[in-house]
Amino acid sequence: MNLNYVTITTLLFFAVRSAAVLLLAGLGGIFSERAGVVNIALEGMITMGAFMAVAVTIVTHQPWLGVLAAMIAGALLAALHGVLSIRFKANQVISGTAINILAAGLSSFLMKSIFDQGGHLLLEKAPGLSDWSIPFIRDLPWLGEILGQHSPGVYLAFILALVTHLVLFHTPLGLRIRAVGEHPHAADTVGINVYRIRYLGVILSGVLAGFAGSVLSIGIGSAFLENMAAGRGFIALAAVIFGKWTPLGTMAACLLFGVSEAVQVSSNLLGIGQYIPSSLMATFPYVITMLALAGFVGRSVGPAASGQPYDVDQR
Repeated sequence: MNLNYVTITTLLFFAVRSAAVLLLAGLGGIFSERAGVVNIALEGMITMGAFMAVAVTIVTHQPWLGVLAAMIAGALLAALHGVLSIRFKANQVISGTAINILAAGLSSFLMKSIFDQGGHLLLEKAPGLSDWSIPFIRDLPWLGEILGQHSPGVYLAFILALVTHLVLFHTPLGLRIRAVGEHPHAADTVGINVYRIRYLGVILSGVLAGFAGSVLSIGIGSAFLENMAAGRGFIALAAVIFGKWTPLGTMAACLLFGVSEAVQVSSNLLGIGQYIPSSLMATFPYVITMLALAGFVGRSVGPAASGQPYDVDQR
């Protein structure tokens, strides 16, 4: 393996970018599951967010409007998941799976019907999100090359991880969310509206997953591709479990999975591409995810009421 200064800094640069997308979706998963709703529809929300970000940016030439559209698209899918799983008490895993399938099909249909494109949709002459260059970070030796210049969504992802930690563990709202996810009947008896908190958690997860999709398509990249999420929603959920449903733990897990994705992307630079076929290297992030969960998931206990429908009449 060819490891030198340039190789390591490049690898870590890509790792931070990859981790940011996972982290945004993972923070969404934390809000939803802490409120008691399993959300495996993160994959579909990332996909729809990625498409809407590119589509709106192409039409308006305003990438931040694309980001807003991505967040709204994610919120709408999350609201659908919330109605099915909270209002109608549908199986949350089946509801999430259906939304993933819906998002994949709907994004392809809209791409074909609106833009007459199949397979991919390029920004072309429309601008993507410009990188932010942080002067005091950029000028640091070594770290400046890794952290000094990134898409805005990359910086915002790590800032939001800190904000989420503060909200969940140091505010009354965070206490309500955690109470609803642990013991909704007890929360209801002290005046907390369980349904409202669950809807809030699920919709927040959609907003953040949609944002993750926009970072992927118009921040880090400049196009929408079919199946663009490529399992990132599921890896984000794995990071939530690995991080014990905490924002900071999830951030650490996302950095680990980000390194695995960066290794896959940089296999030729690392000198391992000549020994391992690229098609096999493409599985590396998923293998690392499975190994991490296999060795850890048994010791990780989620919110007690996560995945359980709540019925006020059964108090």
